Amino acid sequence: MTQHIRTQVGILGAGPAGLLLAHLLHKAGIDSVVIDTKSREEIEGTVKAGIVESPAAEVLSQSGVSDRIYSEGMKHDGIEFHFDGTAHRFDFQKHTGKSAYLYPQHEVLKDLIAARIRDGVTPLFSHTATAILDAESSQPRIVGTNAVGEGFEIAADIVVGADGSSSVARSFVNKDRNSSYFREYPFAWYGVLVKAPPSFDELIYSRSEDGFVLISTRDRDVQRMYFQCDPELDAASVSDEEIWRKLQAGIAGVELTRGPIFRKDVLRFRSFVAKELRNGHVFLMGDAAHTVPPTGAKGMNLAFSDVLWLNEALREYFRSGSESLMDAYPENAMKRIWKAQHFSYWMTTMLHVAPDASEFDKKRQLGELRSVTESAAANAYLSEGYVGWDYEADDWR
Repeated sequence: MTQHIRTQVGILGAGPAGLLLAHLLHKAGIDSVVIDTKSREEIEGTVKAGIVESPAAEVLSQSGVSDRIYSEGMKHDGIEFHFDGTAHRFDFQKHTGKSAYLYPQHEVLKDLIAARIRDGVTPLFSHTATAILDAESSQPRIVGTNAVGEGFEIAADIVVGADGSSSVARSFVNKDRNSSYFREYPFAWYGVLVKAPPSFDELIYSRSEDGFVLISTRDRDVQRMYFQCDPELDAASVSDEEIWRKLQAGIAGVELTRGPIFRKDVLRFRSFVAKELRNGHVFLMGDAAHTVPPTGAKGMNLAFSDVLWLNEALREYFRSGSESLMDAYPENAMKRIWKAQHFSYWMTTMLHVAPDASEFDKKRQLGELRSVTESAAANAYLSEGYVGWDYEADDWR
């Protein structure tokens, strides 16, 4: 038996991008079906980091998803850079009047899934898309199988690939495997979860001769911390004592609060942008379209920009039949994509020590850090980028 479904918009991926788009389209009276390979339990139970920018928090709250980010998220009015034995604070409120919110991505997903269920359109979990048929037509079809091996077919006017880096839709929109821009990095993050209270009330970004360190947090009882490492490092090969030594390196005037380390992993990352975001009635957004290094905390926040542009375009299409905003979607989305790529690359290269860095490179890097921390204009630029530039598309309220 094959399950046949008809909808206006078929969305691959029940991540932040796919779920938010479905929510906004529903507010405009546009039907959609969201599918994901994973179960609801897997999606909500996979612990992920999450810095939510001020504009993204506003979208979640004012669109009616949830206000939980304000009541339960940790409001951060600044961050600190530690380097060369000194600490410097970037005051977000002073320079922007805004804040960032530490609210893990899995909590955002819980809110978005709850909103879909509340609206009576529960996503189809454990549904794996295998292909997009009739992709060149005005009515593409998504085909695949569910958890028990039964087939399904979703006929739609529009298909959106928001299904991450292994996107089924990407292979159609960008048929040439070289149709992307990317940069590999010669380092990764060694991350740990620690059962302990916070060491500091804001995030610390540190650069020392040993490389990069990030002192972050999950909540009042669990902390997330990272240090720069070789991408090929075996996470199990590093002792707890060595982990604490590396984390403490470069942290100025703050003694880290130790506790049991109950998770260790190596996070590899790269910069990636697909050259095309649209082919006919098939679109890409979120991680299917681009990925950024985590240093600038841009991933989910950038995906929301794609969502708002595509939401605006699809509302116009189903309202009037005009494809003008759909035609403009790639160019509109790319402007912020490349701004976020620059910000993430800048933060990454400014704070990490490349394995082949010369003494000149290291001295120049310290000069850059001093230039940024000692300039009021640079303080304002970094603060604006970190708390998030205002979204340009606004047809979502």
